[in-house]
Amino acid sequence: MSIAPDVTEFAFDAAHAALAEQALAKFPPERRQSAVLPLLHLAQAQHGGWLPKAALDYVADYLSMPRIRVYEVASFYDMFNTEPTAPCQIRVCTTTPCWLMGSDAIVEACERALGCRVGENSPDGRFYLREFECLGACVNAPMLWIDDDYYEDLTPEKTTALVEALQRGEKPTPGPQDARKVSMPAGGKTTLLEV
Repeated sequence: MSIAPDVTEFAFDAAHAALAEQALAKFPPERRQSAVLPLLHLAQAQHGGWLPKAALDYVADYLSMPRIRVYEVASFYDMFNTEPTAPCQIRVCTTTPCWLMGSDAIVEACERALGCRVGENSPDGRFYLREFECLGACVNAPMLWIDDDYYEDLTPEKTTALVEALQRGEKPTPGPQDARKVSMPAGGKTTLLEV
């Protein structure tokens, strides 16, 4: 895998066009522009992890909205990349709850395993490492987000194993990386024990 090149033309392929139509179906026709976030997500996924200007223009035209509005959305939300990045995004949450639970060590484990620093692509061009603000899974801190999946309750060792599995082409099981069941306390339920 390598970083997707800049392009002068972009259009959804058949699979992504079908997903775009599914996203549009969730909104009334007069609110079609409300689908800008899911369509940008689809365009970024199709283009290998980032949005060239041609993809931004395509989404704007697809939604019949001014191009500048799409540029504003893509540049405001941190989940969109408007510069070339590796196709696999590894985002480590470093907001206060994750930081208090050791996110600095998770960042360091990722940097060691990937051979790059935050804000850089791995030397093989397959992974892009970044810090991210609150991913909303604070109860399972520290955690990271890889493409569409959350990996929670991490330690440096579990993080290294996770990254190494990705490097081998495996897809680790998302969710808590310990015995926790979703967001339940690690030791099991402590309240509401009776039905």
